Amino acid sequence: MREDRPANRKRKRTRVPLWRWRSNPVRRRDDVLEAWLVLAVWVLIAVGGTAVGVVTAHAADQVFAQQRAERTPVRAVLLDDVPRTATSGMGRDLASARVRWTNSDGSTRSGMTLVTTGKKAGCTVRIWIDTRGRLSTQPPTPGKAAVEAGLFGASAALALTGVVFGIGSVGRGYLDRRRIKEWDREWTLVGPQWGHKTS
Repeated sequence: MREDRPANRKRKRTRVPLWRWRSNPVRRRDDVLEAWLVLAVWVLIAVGGTAVGVVTAHAADQVFAQQRAERTPVRAVLLDDVPRTATSGMGRDLASARVRWTNSDGSTRSGMTLVTTGKKAGCTVRIWIDTRGRLSTQPPTPGKAAVEAGLFGASAALALTGVVFGIGSVGRGYLDRRRIKEWDREWTLVGPQWGHKTS
């Protein structure tokens, strides 16, 4: 004997893929525009985000490599005592102090740079100089540079994703408002015909 299924049982909802592109009587022009807009947004996020991320990471890596090539460490003489109380908050105690160094051409220079605290005047410290013999910061190591370049690339990709997604959301909101206005116009024409007439 066959069991009858209850009438109130939930039916499985079927999804029709690519329905916005298919020709059907309820499809509107705005539906097709929205479908193309959504497709364009996802393509730009996938392709454009990847491309921007890779290009940014590569450019940052080149900048870091150039810094490593142009900056060299030299020995400098500390000209002032550096007290232990100073701290930079970067994980180790650093303070700004005057140092003097000799460039490769034999010229002597002096300047201010960060050194470890607790050192006395006259001791030797390592500093970094650029190709012109001026004080510079220590360039990132290849490992640290790779991490930073990856972070720059990911940030650029996320920024592009946010901009593209925002523009897509604005476009979809505009299409939704147009559809609501169109429905309102149609209801104004059709709604009175559904009203009950009493005699």
